[in-house]
Amino acid sequence: MQQLAQRIAATTGPGAVSLDIVNQSSLSKADVDSVNAELRNRLGSLGLRLVPPEQAAATVRITLSENLQGYVWVAKSQLGNAAPVVAIVSAPRLDIGIAVHEPAVFVVRKIQLWTQVDRILDVAVIDSSPPQIVVLDPSKITMYLFQNSHWEQQQAFPITHTRPWPRDLRGRIVLRKDHLFDAYLPGTVCSATASLAISCQSSDDPWPVGNEQIALNAFFSPNRNFFTGALSPGIGKQTTITAFYSAAPMARDKYVLWMLGAADGQVHEADGFNDQTLARLKWGSDLASVKTSCGAGAQLLATSNSDGTTPDTIRAFELPDRDPIPVSQPVEFNGPITSLWTETSGTSAVAVSRNLQTGKYEAFRLAISCGQ
Repeated sequence: MQQLAQRIAATTGPGAVSLDIVNQSSLSKADVDSVNAELRNRLGSLGLRLVPPEQAAATVRITLSENLQGYVWVAKSQLGNAAPVVAIVSAPRLDIGIAVHEPAVFVVRKIQLWTQVDRILDVAVIDSSPPQIVVLDPSKITMYLFQNSHWEQQQAFPITHTRPWPRDLRGRIVLRKDHLFDAYLPGTVCSATASLAISCQSSDDPWPVGNEQIALNAFFSPNRNFFTGALSPGIGKQTTITAFYSAAPMARDKYVLWMLGAADGQVHEADGFNDQTLARLKWGSDLASVKTSCGAGAQLLATSNSDGTTPDTIRAFELPDRDPIPVSQPVEFNGPITSLWTETSGTSAVAVSRNLQTGKYEAFRLAISCGQ
């Protein structure tokens, strides 16, 4: 702020100056008012007297804008008939994880699906009548049917695999239209037919990381817990991106912006041409997108950045440009999030957490409603 005031004063000199501020950033009205008040105080301390335009010897117009790294403030100063002088300064962005400046009008609803002692890798909900769920854990795939007001086990299928599992095992269930589902694990894929016959085989094929509307496949490292960055078929012209833990598509008019929880601990954006880092975001590594009838039509779910020993939260964001804006309050869990996947339909997500009090794993369906 002081740098901008000094550059304005160097152009106009002391005297009567009119000041106009235009906000083209995500700053709230309260923030803009704060910037206006502080800048006026600093200009006054440098000998400038702020007056209405008809009384001013010089005019100053400030535009508040922003880019991926922070705020960009542009001052256009003109003294009399002289050519205008433009000054550009950058300002650090407010921590998006601290406060929601506008009312949080969306609500992330958390519906418990399943709880068990064994680690849950993923859960898929088959919205049939009666409904069914598929639970994937390190040793088996179990199917349950909702009958008599509770879940009853239908069948359990052991998972056969030729490679030892990595220490931090991950897995994903994807519902299919031509058969019941596929279950992906490192170096292994299991497929289920409509008649509940399940077969597992070794496979290095890529995992699907998109949904029914936006398809993308990525190769998973068989000995680690992240995707290598090799894609099939790719994001636009990008067939290789940074290694990542999770990926969430955000549809645009002419392209898809992919938000990545990268293996380097940062959040990245890939648009088919560029891979940019959003270093200021202090999110966790699990991201998922959900298509809704609220707001922009799709929201991004992001976990908090815990160390695995404290409870996590998940919050919804929108991306009016390329900078995430929080649109819900954080939803609390009883422990760290161990898995977060968008469901195959794309309209909800499944989160798994480990309850720090009971030690059990808990799976939840996450959906977004448009009002309190």
